[in-house]
Amino acid sequence: MNITDKYIPREYLSLKINYCRQRLEQLPKVSLVEHKIRGDSKKIIKIDEHKYFANSQFGKEYYDIFREREELEKQLLIYEAIWDINFNGSPLSECVPRKVKRYLSITPYQQTVMDKAFFDSLKNDDNTKYKKYKSNFFNGIYYRSAAERDIAIFYTEMGIPFKYEPSITIAGLVKPINPDFALYIKELDSCKFHEHLGMKEYADYLRDTKIKYTNYLGAGLIPDMDIIFTQDKDEAPFDIRYLAAKLNSAVYGSIICRDP
Repeated sequence: MNITDKYIPREYLSLKINYCRQRLEQLPKVSLVEHKIRGDSKKIIKIDEHKYFANSQFGKEYYDIFREREELEKQLLIYEAIWDINFNGSPLSECVPRKVKRYLSITPYQQTVMDKAFFDSLKNDDNTKYKKYKSNFFNGIYYRSAAERDIAIFYTEMGIPFKYEPSITIAGLVKPINPDFALYIKELDSCKFHEHLGMKEYADYLRDTKIKYTNYLGAGLIPDMDIIFTQDKDEAPFDIRYLAAKLNSAVYGSIICRDP
């Protein structure tokens, strides 16, 4: 990531910084050293006054913590540098990481929490109803438009896990539907959907989009918080800053909105 040309909206960047700091405070401090034992080099995990071989049961557990801390520290340095380049003062204290419980109605009588377990259950690139042309390729997947490919690149650069066109079941529908993107915001342990509207000049597409929008509302999703809508402009390429602003609004809305 080239921090000099990377822009993350203020509230979302504050959340990322606060998440890294909070997680580092929660994790025990672990160090990794190498010792020569009878001529062999051995990795030793040190925590407080205890030492474990890295390949022992406890050693493996603490080694995972060591790697997590190492990655968090790297991320924090990057995010703080981006903040210093783009903003003044300290990151916003109100953008505090927390578990956000947002629900999706999958039947008229059953809801599911849109958390990591829900995200992990979704299958990536699962829409087989429509043919895809092999012209917009990124990271192992062909996307249906250049804009969707740009969106996938944006989420990847932001470090946001996503699934492209997964199948989801929602209340009121017999068959599953395929949102363009399902996102997982780890700082909130919460999922969001993203629909990118492309072929606006086609009447059938507009009708189907209206129906899809109504179905999302019926499943209990809040527009611009649980689901992001973006659209192309006929006269210009898709501006990724538009998505950055929409994502920022959705994340901040989840932070300040009381869970149902």
